[in-house]
Amino acid sequence: MVSDNADGRNGSGLDDADRAILRVLQADASLSLERVARKVGMSKTAVWNRIQRLHSAGVILRHTVVIDPEKAGVPETFFISVRTNRHEADWATKFEKAVQEMPQITEAHRLAGEIDYLLKVQVESTKAFDVFYQELIARISLYSVSSALSMQVMKRGVGVAL
Repeated sequence: MVSDNADGRNGSGLDDADRAILRVLQADASLSLERVARKVGMSKTAVWNRIQRLHSAGVILRHTVVIDPEKAGVPETFFISVRTNRHEADWATKFEKAVQEMPQITEAHRLAGEIDYLLKVQVESTKAFDVFYQELIARISLYSVSSALSMQVMKRGVGVAL
């Protein structure tokens, strides 16, 4: 845990006002600048300047919307654990390319430990998952693959704890 300095900044370079703005934007990025400013107790100009600085610094990556997968027609979420016996650069590049090009993969992580990669896949049905899986293994050689169907979403988050 990073402790705050006397000026309210932590090791990330964010101060308390930056974190307050980010919390408001993570909850609802569609809020007007005026409403964000009111919620954090600052002027619109000060908030706008901070948001621009956070964009320039790469803290804010993009603005997006959060979609309900069930209402959007992709209610099934699978998690795929991948182990590989191939760690050379060309395999990794090919694997990353497949991950980037397959829209059903909504998250992908390279892990430390026994599992090399964890993929989150969202599809219409188990049959659609099988079609996806067949395409994945046709694109890249995988040593060991295990998948699990999510039965219930207990917490859905897209934000960062600030």
